[in-house]
Amino acid sequence: MSNALYRLGRFAARRPWVVIGTWLVVAVLVIAASGAFGRDLTDSSEVPGLDSQQATALLESAASDRAGLTAQVVVTPLDDDVTFFDSAKAQAALAEVQAGIAALPDVLDTSDPAGALTAGREAAATSGSISPDGRVALVRIQYPVIEELDPSDLEALKEFGSEAREGSPLQVEMGGDLFFAFEEAGTGIGEVIGLVVAVVILLVAFGSLIAMGLPIAMALLGLALGISSMSLITYLIDIPSWAPTLGSMIGLGVGIDYALFVVSRHREHLARGMSVGESVGRAVATAGQAVIFAGGTVVIAILGLAVAGVPFLTAAGVAISVIVLIMVVASVTLLPALLGLAGHWINRLAVRRGTPTDHGTVSSGWTRWGEHVSKHAWPYVVGVTILLLALTAPVLDLRLGSPDEGKLPETRTERRAYDLVADGFGPGINGPMVVAVDIADDPGVVEPLVGAITADEGVAAVAPAEINAEAGVATLLAFPTTAPQDDATLDTIKRLREDVIPPVLDRSPARAHVGGQTATWADIGDRVTDRLPLFVAAVIGLSFLLLTVVFRSVLVPLKAALVNLLSIGAAYGVLVMVFEWGWGAGLIGLESTVPIVPFLPIFMFAILFGLSMDYEVFLLSRMREHYLITGDNDTSVIHGIAGTARVITTAALIMISVFSSFVLGDDPAIKMFGLGLATAIFVDATIVRMVLVPATMKLLGDANWWIPGWLDRLLPTIDIGGEAGLGEPEMEAGLVRGQVEGEREQKLVRVG
Repeated sequence: MSNALYRLGRFAARRPWVVIGTWLVVAVLVIAASGAFGRDLTDSSEVPGLDSQQATALLESAASDRAGLTAQVVVTPLDDDVTFFDSAKAQAALAEVQAGIAALPDVLDTSDPAGALTAGREAAATSGSISPDGRVALVRIQYPVIEELDPSDLEALKEFGSEAREGSPLQVEMGGDLFFAFEEAGTGIGEVIGLVVAVVILLVAFGSLIAMGLPIAMALLGLALGISSMSLITYLIDIPSWAPTLGSMIGLGVGIDYALFVVSRHREHLARGMSVGESVGRAVATAGQAVIFAGGTVVIAILGLAVAGVPFLTAAGVAISVIVLIMVVASVTLLPALLGLAGHWINRLAVRRGTPTDHGTVSSGWTRWGEHVSKHAWPYVVGVTILLLALTAPVLDLRLGSPDEGKLPETRTERRAYDLVADGFGPGINGPMVVAVDIADDPGVVEPLVGAITADEGVAAVAPAEINAEAGVATLLAFPTTAPQDDATLDTIKRLREDVIPPVLDRSPARAHVGGQTATWADIGDRVTDRLPLFVAAVIGLSFLLLTVVFRSVLVPLKAALVNLLSIGAAYGVLVMVFEWGWGAGLIGLESTVPIVPFLPIFMFAILFGLSMDYEVFLLSRMREHYLITGDNDTSVIHGIAGTARVITTAALIMISVFSSFVLGDDPAIKMFGLGLATAIFVDATIVRMVLVPATMKLLGDANWWIPGWLDRLLPTIDIGGEAGLGEPEMEAGLVRGQVEGEREQKLVRVG
């Protein structure tokens, strides 16, 4: 493969406008097609086989309105001394709001708080649409199933809300499932800050405006292409609306990182006297091959999310994998063309003095650090392991759940609507449980079932049953006494399924399923928890096989798997400390504690596995290269750190800055991804790669590179360095191969 990449890199460098023009044409076509034919991204929590999904399916089969999405408009008088019970003006304004809602497109039905008020104070309060104190009115809106809706329905509701507030004596707020389905995360200042920090880091690393600009330009073009393609991918698979945000996070990070590796190797080759075309070709054959290996690993790991059996998770994985693939292809085609176009100007427009070959060469400072770690290997192994285990320990308190609208910033109308409803009716009104009952063979079971559910300690009230006799389906709406994300609510759902409903239906042919958004997310969390061990085992097994083939070793892959688990476990622990325990939550704009999003652990593991493999391969390949030359494990460990630490730490800083920038967003779920990924990369690239890995490599000695003879004969040979099959380099005038080899030997002597 290295020869093919070498020829590809040389061609791109010598015909830059052909390659760049091709990329621009493809980008224009994709972006234009996306604008003209792209479909809207939609969120769906459909997961086959779950009890909550069976409830939805039963309602859909009966054409029940309860199978669709819901929204709610919450109103309260602006005057604190006014209630709907005693103000004709407030009642008239409420009736006007209610009429306007009913006239919106695709609205199937609404509740009738204005009508309830005409029946008197007591009747209005017991209707569930007017709060007991008369201060809050709730208009529930029923929409069709998500497949019959699009973002325009949400926009129509939001526009109505804005108009209804003008000159009204009422405060009007909105929330509900419709927002969850179609509200896309806006592009905030966080992404810009992350990009600016990445620019600064690259400027410091390269010392040249041009060298800095090339990775940024490649990553931005690749990201634009990847994000635009998502609306076209929806023709094959439904993509969730949050995938572009997560894709931007991952795409920017890996795109700039991959470009950093290639540009660093190219500048090193130029400093050794190679011609521009030769330098680019060899950079693509070496660093580019590592990029393909790392990027391919990320893609395989993310696509492995299909193991979870959660369709929307698989779809998001497909979308993000496309972005990573685009970044990999751009790194070995578009970037070489940009490097060829820049030529020797890549080291011009310097912003600081210094040698343009710092990256990729042996660093005296990191050499001293490697010697220090080697001399104190045991203390470092014990100390770092204890630290990582301490950071991982909070995982024992990990609680999965979906952050509800009550965890959004108060600037969002969904949050204000949530608070008004919770204050007026109680916290459980925001997360009703929908119990779908198949009564085709036993219509009489509804009344005892309502009685049993009402009697449960976790249920505040049960709305009158909606019975579709023709379809043989009854729908019960049960309101818990606790908030949607509370553990007590999950206990109530479990108790209804296991202890309350089964005895009622024991001798009946009727069947009941508990659904609703809270129950759905609880079921998804259980599904992910059940599948997570299988997924982790598959990922660890894959990493073991790949590293065994690449490094011809048994202990190195085993050690890599263990340290990867420690670094990812530490990231999980930090998430629990911040989001569940509230440690430092205010620093990231989190107003209260929230559970961990159900699919976050498995998604993070997939992404971080691939990214950590990137650094692992880059570090260990240098160690193995030196070991094959010298046969000295100790000096090889030091040489590996000295030759790669600057690139790894620079790449990690870029990743951390990009991921951390997403913590500044409003959505708690996006904050979790940003903080979790940034923490894991920080831990992995610092105390793991720069301390724990070299210390363990030192202690294991030559056993690091042992492999049984029979296994060695079975495994294919992969030259991860990429130069074994290449001939003599093409040098600039007056330089010969011997000078290059001489420089290499001098490096080895300095380390030894």
